[in-house]
Amino acid sequence: MNIRLATPADVSVVTDFNLLLADETEQLKLDPPTVRAGVTAVLNDKHKGLYFVAELDGRIAGQLMITYEWSDWRNGDLWWLQSVYVHPDFRSRGVFRALFTHLTELARARKDVAGIRLYMHHDNETARRTYERVGMKRAGYEVFELDFVLNRSAEAKS
Repeated sequence: MNIRLATPADVSVVTDFNLLLADETEQLKLDPPTVRAGVTAVLNDKHKGLYFVAELDGRIAGQLMITYEWSDWRNGDLWWLQSVYVHPDFRSRGVFRALFTHLTELARARKDVAGIRLYMHHDNETARRTYERVGMKRAGYEVFELDFVLNRSAEAKS
């Protein structure tokens, strides 16, 4: 398995994976041009985040993205895992574990990374078990949001 940084040439696969992820985990039908623009923005600006992809059998088998949050309490960055997706053809083959191991090795090698976090949909038990198997623990926080983009899209359709 090859783990690498995604490049602009990967925009279509990453976009497709993000659309599949939203549908599978939250039954959300996202706007493909909006998602593609968002993926392109990350691929063209490492300050927004980084996508990593896992290649297996000549195909991109999975992905994850990191974004950054400054922690004044830790005087370092927290890397947030987002857009975690493994194509169904490659599940249960260690793709996520390989991506996660690669990422944690990168993070541990840097003095400016204080930790890794993620959020997931509350009823995604498969993801919960996967994250616990790689050593992640519940942080005790709840996520609140005021979503302008998805709410705006839903309002426009009604």
